[in-house]
Amino acid sequence: MKLRYAGSCRLCGTTLPARTDAVYERVTKTVRCVECAPVGVEPAPVVTSHAGSSARREYERRRAKDEDRLRHTWGRLGGLAVALSDERQSTTAWAAGAVGEERLGAHVDGLASPSLAVLHDRRIARSRANIDHLVITPSGIWVIDAKHYKDRPRPRLVIEGGILRPRVDKLIVGRRNRTTLVDGMLKQIDVVRGVVGELPVTGALCFVNADWPLIGGSFTTRGVHVLSPKKLSKLLTQPTEPRLDVAKVHAILAARLPAA
Repeated sequence: MKLRYAGSCRLCGTTLPARTDAVYERVTKTVRCVECAPVGVEPAPVVTSHAGSSARREYERRRAKDEDRLRHTWGRLGGLAVALSDERQSTTAWAAGAVGEERLGAHVDGLASPSLAVLHDRRIARSRANIDHLVITPSGIWVIDAKHYKDRPRPRLVIEGGILRPRVDKLIVGRRNRTTLVDGMLKQIDVVRGVVGELPVTGALCFVNADWPLIGGSFTTRGVHVLSPKKLSKLLTQPTEPRLDVAKVHAILAARLPAA
């Protein structure tokens, strides 16, 4: 069709003046230039998969298993035992994790555009782990792990050594040493780099409902950002020099890292 208004191709970014022949995508309300996306080739959706779906399934599986165990143990009184028993912490942790992923997923979905694509809950081959969120921007790829704790602990960075001893960064969440979260994120970054090669990849641990201060609070440890959803949004949408084709990288990641 001939465009009524000026726009830009969502694939290559070329400016398209009004009255230019182009392909209008009704679903995403974006346009493509004829040269880089012929008519009849459907674009990959900007937002795909459901955030927190695998965590939610694991919670339901564990809850059902716990209820079956109580019913087997208590026999005819099994229904009463289920009604009066609290869920185990190891089970409720999966529910809290699913809520965190769902909330952050909805947050980043709200940022989705032709220049910012989102993938949720991606499976890692030969591993029980998964990647919560992938965000592809013109400047690089973000690997994001959502964290959600009911007691709303504040993350902080503790640095030991650095002069006479090797520097050691510790991620403390509330009173607990959760440095292993950084280790896990670095492994996820390596997985994504194995797919996209030399393209820039950044990792982030996003604490959804932490007791963040009004000003500041976020930090970086071993190259991994630890931050709030609000701070994450600013980093994802800040103007930068385009370095990659968002739609192309989105399609590659979606194919190589399928939904969990």
